[in-house]
Amino acid sequence: MPLPLVAIVGRPNTGKSTLFNRIVGSRIAIVSDVPGTTRDHIASRISNERMDYLLIDTGGMGGGTEDLDFESDVEAQSELAVEHADVIVVVLSGKEDLTSADHAVAEVLRKRKRKHVPVIVVVNKIDNAAKIDEILPQYYELGIGEKFLPISAAHGSGFSALEDGIIEELKKLHFTKVATTNPEVGTQSPRIAVVGKPNVGKSSIINALMSDPQRAVSPRIVSDIPGTTRDAVDTIIRFNEKEYIFVDTAGIRRKKEAEPGIETLSYFRSVRAIAECDIAVLVLDGTGPITRQDKRIAQLALEEGKGLIIAVNKSDGMELEQKKNTINDVHLTLPFCKFAPVILCSGKTRDGLLKLFDLIETVQRNRTRRISTKDLHDWYATAMRSQPMAQLAGSKHITQADELPPTFVVFVKDPKSVKASELRFLENRMRTVFAFEGSPIRWITKGPKLVNE
Repeated sequence: MPLPLVAIVGRPNTGKSTLFNRIVGSRIAIVSDVPGTTRDHIASRISNERMDYLLIDTGGMGGGTEDLDFESDVEAQSELAVEHADVIVVVLSGKEDLTSADHAVAEVLRKRKRKHVPVIVVVNKIDNAAKIDEILPQYYELGIGEKFLPISAAHGSGFSALEDGIIEELKKLHFTKVATTNPEVGTQSPRIAVVGKPNVGKSSIINALMSDPQRAVSPRIVSDIPGTTRDAVDTIIRFNEKEYIFVDTAGIRRKKEAEPGIETLSYFRSVRAIAECDIAVLVLDGTGPITRQDKRIAQLALEEGKGLIIAVNKSDGMELEQKKNTINDVHLTLPFCKFAPVILCSGKTRDGLLKLFDLIETVQRNRTRRISTKDLHDWYATAMRSQPMAQLAGSKHITQADELPPTFVVFVKDPKSVKASELRFLENRMRTVFAFEGSPIRWITKGPKLVNE
């Protein structure tokens, strides 16, 4: 069963991104007092002991932004989220009366959402829950939901009731917790999402990886027409007596270029495929430049904590010097992916593709790798030697959290004073010793009171 999709919608500046960050547990979405700051969908997988789902933060609907050039495009993308969501969370501002934009959002829900999809109405910015009875009647006139929850996304009040409400509605729709196995045991076949823009050769690569009998029975459709693959399709490929689950995804276009209907549905399925995979293989077109959309797809995989391999397709016929230049271009254009291995390959001739299996094994091993606390302490003492970083240099304890991707917790006196550049320095030092090729690394800084907890 695919991950259910929960969409947070509402007019601009009601606190949608703050609520999204509160549910996710980290500051992924940009939070600003400027209406319309969120222009794009931001997705994050939510996992707990009761349910897994994909949470989408959307731009504001109903007008009211200060960026008129993007307003219609942002609204169109938010409407797409409404059309494909399994549960919709509508965010209203409890500090203001209902506006024409709120009514416009309600009208979109009445016209665009699927009939069976439940709506949870969240009244945000309520610091005193007792006030909700005074202001609740005006919200009934919107006619968009039966469940109304007062919350303060900024302070966290009412948050647990919202989480319970989302899970309750998903269970009513017969969604269940996704069964998982411990990744360290290695009994589960790795799930690899083959992602990229339309027409870069994703289906051709999967075809080339199949055995001849398998390809004869169930080949992927290949065409020069962008967008031929409309769905995310699983293909089990066996290599060296091991099974790998490859997911051929529809090409992820820049959303303003996506046509209404089936193309936009393909986008959401591709986002889900990334959220559900272990490793993303980003396919680039070796005959053209790396684009902003290539960067965005890579960033999406890293935000989700997935392993990453970069495959430059259509590289057959390249001379040795051209191959070196191509790899250098990838490193220069995608500097935030410098830890990701790069292969030159051809879905047409199969050149270089067998290297992909060795890289998948390496990346999966690194993504689930654990380092003992003793080894971390020894490494940290060496890394901090003669470094002018007061907070990090004074730390006496570092450990690895029980999370994926590899996450390291450093205990310092003042976590807020640790700079992002200092954590990047730590990551660079760690990769020189422990490699972690193909896997993102995350850092958490905590205060000293938590060391003995």
